[in-house]
Amino acid sequence: MHAPITYGGFDGPRSLLEERPMRPPIIGKIRPGIKVLTRKARENSEAVRIHDAMVAQGHSYEAIGLEIERRTQLSNALVPKNVPWFTCRGSDFTNPAVAEEILQRYGEDRGDGNGCKLWRFPVVFAFDDWLRNMPNELVTYTASGKQFFSEYGPDGLRYCKTYAPVQREARASRAKRVWGGRPIILRQDDAIPDGRCDPHSCPQYQQGVCNLSAAFYFAVPATRGLGLIQMPTTSIYVLQKAHAAMQTVALARGRLVGVEFFVSKQEVEISRIDPELGKPVRQMQWLITLDADLDLAGLLDGSDRPRLSHVEAAQQAVTALENTPQTQLDQSPGVPPLDAEKSPSSVQPVQGAEASDAEDLAAAFNELATRLGFDKEPDRKDLRDFLQASFGAGWTKRPAAVRQVIHDMRVALENNPVAYREQVKAIAAEIAP
Repeated sequence: MHAPITYGGFDGPRSLLEERPMRPPIIGKIRPGIKVLTRKARENSEAVRIHDAMVAQGHSYEAIGLEIERRTQLSNALVPKNVPWFTCRGSDFTNPAVAEEILQRYGEDRGDGNGCKLWRFPVVFAFDDWLRNMPNELVTYTASGKQFFSEYGPDGLRYCKTYAPVQREARASRAKRVWGGRPIILRQDDAIPDGRCDPHSCPQYQQGVCNLSAAFYFAVPATRGLGLIQMPTTSIYVLQKAHAAMQTVALARGRLVGVEFFVSKQEVEISRIDPELGKPVRQMQWLITLDADLDLAGLLDGSDRPRLSHVEAAQQAVTALENTPQTQLDQSPGVPPLDAEKSPSSVQPVQGAEASDAEDLAAAFNELATRLGFDKEPDRKDLRDFLQASFGAGWTKRPAAVRQVIHDMRVALENNPVAYREQVKAIAAEIAP
């Protein structure tokens, strides 16, 4: 019997499933606050009875709001309320036992009459790229779903996108079937003629219907489930502080995966513009905060490395990539040296799995640089300058940065290699002496 035929060397998608971006499965949602009845709803005794009964039974706020609307015709009966704890309910999880396990393991009853609540709990992020752990956008929702949403283009500018109108069959009185989801196009109308996302001139943003939408995606240690947990937020202050925390850890440790962060809330004073007065006012608000039980000074001076053996392995692999002899790099003509300032005396021998990993990284970088068209010395110099400007001096010493460079080059090769080369040349020209 003949062996089955197999194929290798595919550069593009191999399946219908791989044509679309892969997203991690979500097994549940931890909410940063609660929802309470509006003043009008509190005046309706039936709405109050439905709310209290369904809250006691652990139903989600969406289900409570729909039931109140169905039985009392009161729409939007619930409004968000900021509280110092998190809401973790079984109705927000595919497996309600996961929520119960999280509360039992990490919940606290602080004697304030609210029972056992989630005040502080550990999380582990699944990606070294902070943006994949904390995606965010400006978005306008209507009753039928997303209407407008922001996306960044290859030129680094933020654009307003929308879905293309549904086309109709010329010979039939029905809409055309759409494969792979509705096509996304630039918004171009009287309000936004050039497609640029500018909140100052956007009528939806000024009307308060376009807002920041973001979420954290993480796993909670010691809980079971094949997927991540989502925690939404609409606060730019939360995103800024979380971004700073992630970048600090990534800079010191080299990566985010494997670090146990702690999520809690802190009451801080924030500034906002009062829409009535048109003046800045300050108010106290509970904000989500990220913290990590790390010896940051030890990480920065290297004394903490024995506790991070897997990180050491990654760093050694990248070191091997940096110190690949120039004669070997020259075998692939399009490859710029990763660190032109590296001296040969700093080369460290690498063996076993580390050497294999380093060879894989070097081969991937060499191939991508060649295929993107950086095959001459001026082009190689532009690429070196661009990568240093984008990722900072010494980026080759950070495993997460090296892998991010390779990921970005792959995306550019698949989507728009010309735009990537133009971006490299533009940045290199700006920083040229």
